Amino acid sequence: MTITQPDLSVFETVESEVRSYCRSWPAVFDRAQGSRMYDEDGHAYLDFFAGAGSLNYGHNNPVLKRALIDYLERDGVTHGLDMSTAAKRAFLQAFQDLVLRPRELPYKVMFPGPTGTNAVEAALKLARKVKGRESIVSFTNAFHGMSLGSLAVTGNAFKRAGAGIPLVHGTPMPFDNYFEGTVPDFLWFERLLEDQGSGLNKPAAVIVESVQGEGGINVARPEWLRALADLCARQDMLLIVDDIQMGCGRTGAFFSFEEAGIVPDIVTVSKSISGYGLPMSLCLFRPELDIWEPGEHNGTFRGNNPAFVTAAAALETYWSDGSAMEKQTRARGEQVEEALISITEENLADVKEYRGRGLVWGLEFHEKARAGRVARRAFELGLLIETSGPESEVVKLLPALTITPEELDEGLRIVARAVRETVGTI
Repeated sequence: MTITQPDLSVFETVESEVRSYCRSWPAVFDRAQGSRMYDEDGHAYLDFFAGAGSLNYGHNNPVLKRALIDYLERDGVTHGLDMSTAAKRAFLQAFQDLVLRPRELPYKVMFPGPTGTNAVEAALKLARKVKGRESIVSFTNAFHGMSLGSLAVTGNAFKRAGAGIPLVHGTPMPFDNYFEGTVPDFLWFERLLEDQGSGLNKPAAVIVESVQGEGGINVARPEWLRALADLCARQDMLLIVDDIQMGCGRTGAFFSFEEAGIVPDIVTVSKSISGYGLPMSLCLFRPELDIWEPGEHNGTFRGNNPAFVTAAAALETYWSDGSAMEKQTRARGEQVEEALISITEENLADVKEYRGRGLVWGLEFHEKARAGRVARRAFELGLLIETSGPESEVVKLLPALTITPEELDEGLRIVARAVRETVGTI
């Protein structure tokens, strides 16, 4: 694809050096629909990024867009703090009827602020308040957000260093298969909990991702998650599942932990909960944990009513029959896995491993820098993919759940071509 060099001068001179995605994709995007984005010159890009998991139903989903336009045209409330509004009521009712009740989940719903890290901060704060303890256990290669509390339970050294101060009250433990099966699950963790001389303060909670997205698409086995839930129950620790990127159907079921058959004490949800890419997050918790005083945790933008509108529309459209969405996602996931098997067999000397669940997959190379080269070549060929892992060593595939089989096949062919065409490159 021949691309005219876009005018990036205002971004380079006015915007902060902290910008990142735009450096990987040097284009000025102008519009988007479904699984495609278009730059201002009209070039199309197939999107295997989906707003880092915020666009599970694609760009400008027509059903959600119609609901939003209708709401705005009738002068529906846009900003409402935590006031009771018709839009919030409609979302809460849909969430209760279509998500919580069918799964027999008893959760109360808290709106902690617009982003995922707001939800994580609220979860950590609530766990400490309930248990009266400060320590939180997280896992190697975890990512939970960029605010200070979330960074304290994040593993990535580069991101942690950006805090500029010591990150305290968090203790990392090995994630599933960290020792490649050579050490029994939770041997170290449980020994520390039981040894009065270990130096580990009794944790208030454990926070975990069932699939580590930013950490490199590391998939926890259902039996590992069940053992973790059992450990938390025996040791009087709350279990927090961070479902910010892997929830809302990304792994198949609405919540990523459903496959393991566990019921976490607290769950954080964001990204695709609004369905349209609008800022929104939830902190869900068992009713007996709801010991907040009114206003004890608040925020100006915790009540994003346009997001409530699109969120309710997404639930009613895609989750009134949740099994249909789950089956479709699993079928698309099998399509991805078949392609990755083929790519691996074609590049046995280069590919270390492929792994994933539902519609989140990673392709790891023995040479860590190779993933970045594959992503760059894919962009040149008209596909948006990112890398993940502590050293950006994994090509991360995160297409919309609504992508067609034909679009998925098109993108996977580009991935295969990008892998072939980066053999021996620097």
